[in-house]
Amino acid sequence: MSEFLSELFSLDGKVAVVIGGTGELCGAMSEGLAQAGAEVVLVGRSEEKATARMASIEEKGGKSRFIAADVGCRAALDALRDEVLSECGRADILVNGAGVNSPTPVLDITEDEFARIIDINLAGVLRGCQSFGSYFIEHNVKGSIINLGSISGLNPLSRVFTYSASKGAVHNLSRNLAREWAPNGIRVNTLVPGFFPAEQNRKVLTPDRVAQIMGHTPMERFGESHELIGATLLLASNKAGGFITGIEMVVDGGFNAVSI
Repeated sequence: MSEFLSELFSLDGKVAVVIGGTGELCGAMSEGLAQAGAEVVLVGRSEEKATARMASIEEKGGKSRFIAADVGCRAALDALRDEVLSECGRADILVNGAGVNSPTPVLDITEDEFARIIDINLAGVLRGCQSFGSYFIEHNVKGSIINLGSISGLNPLSRVFTYSASKGAVHNLSRNLAREWAPNGIRVNTLVPGFFPAEQNRKVLTPDRVAQIMGHTPMERFGESHELIGATLLLASNKAGGFITGIEMVVDGGFNAVSI
């Protein structure tokens, strides 16, 4: 059985580019990809965080490297792609996980704040998909793209207005790309975490907010970052997930199953 599962989920020889890989959730996903055999390229702005994550990956027998890049610039992502290809020789998996959040009340949101969040959370995903998607198509790579969505992109949540709007758009973008690129053998899916404490949402996790979340989550707890690894490997593997595209894979402890 273990040999069967290893073959099904093995990413040996693959290169996974994880934009946002220096963060908590995508960092854990990066470790899972590395343990499955992929060489992981951590993309972010903090070399300090990347160094710590790479050390953890190496301790578990994985292989990784860090490349700094700004998702706000298409040229920067094209340069990232070219550097990945130069250093690693290929790219097979792209994770778009960079994101920012803000608890600003609706009537206080400025145009600048709205534009900044939309640019990073939505346009940044599009830029990454365009850059690596063009490579996949040109070189006939049966690539897998995993875009990070949010439970707030499925059900609008209070206190994260712009974030919810951006993630809802990411879900739609992913489905459109899945349809567009399926004939090329490129799979595009959205991984939708429920409530996982991380840098970008801790500022809104006040005690009353936590009580509301727990009351709406059947499993009555937050998710832990390593609990995203299984879904990540399924979506990344062309063997295990080869016929999966255009979906929202929700990992939320049952939050989305509750209405009243």
